[in-house]
Amino acid sequence: MSVLRGARRIGVYGGAFDPPHLTHVELARAALEQLGLDELRVFPTGHAWHKARTLSQAEHRIAMAEAAFDGLPRTVIDVRETLRAGPTYTVDTLRELATEAPGAQLFLVMGADQAGALQTWHAWDEVLRLATISLAERAPEAGEPPAPPPALPAGTRMVRLQLPPTDASATRIREMIASGRDISGMVPAAVARYIERHHLYQPT
Repeated sequence: MSVLRGARRIGVYGGAFDPPHLTHVELARAALEQLGLDELRVFPTGHAWHKARTLSQAEHRIAMAEAAFDGLPRTVIDVRETLRAGPTYTVDTLRELATEAPGAQLFLVMGADQAGALQTWHAWDEVLRLATISLAERAPEAGEPPAPPPALPAGTRMVRLQLPPTDASATRIREMIASGRDISGMVPAAVARYIERHHLYQPT
């Protein structure tokens, strides 16, 4: 990967964050430290074209993201995607950032599942032109073989982020809350309090 000396380094980390959990926080921390970012922008998604289910209200997901990532240095919750009409496309966000910060290096932070589906994204080739893919790789459990890397187009600019072993997922957390199980240790304490206070993810 080519590095422009003196260029501002901005991380772009999008997601539903419905709810944000400790793995999300660990990935943000890894991006800040391992990429040497000047700033990490966290983008709660707006209308997610690729998700079949309806997301929780944006105001709740923004508030939980603010609670989850509070305390991480150089990290900003950017709500612009929740304000857009119509589907949310990453390429639009990258275009805006490239205009707002001319000459900056943009690092798009994502997991292996997102990277594997990258070529289904809207204007994916422009996404790859605008940003370096920062791929989170979970360290394998003892005795577990490492997961094969996702297939990406030739010439993709990519760096790898190392994460500790984890199995947290927002889907599992929502299911646990709906069935009355304890989620402590899976989400930041402030997020757990917010979920309880607003009765989120309860059975209808």
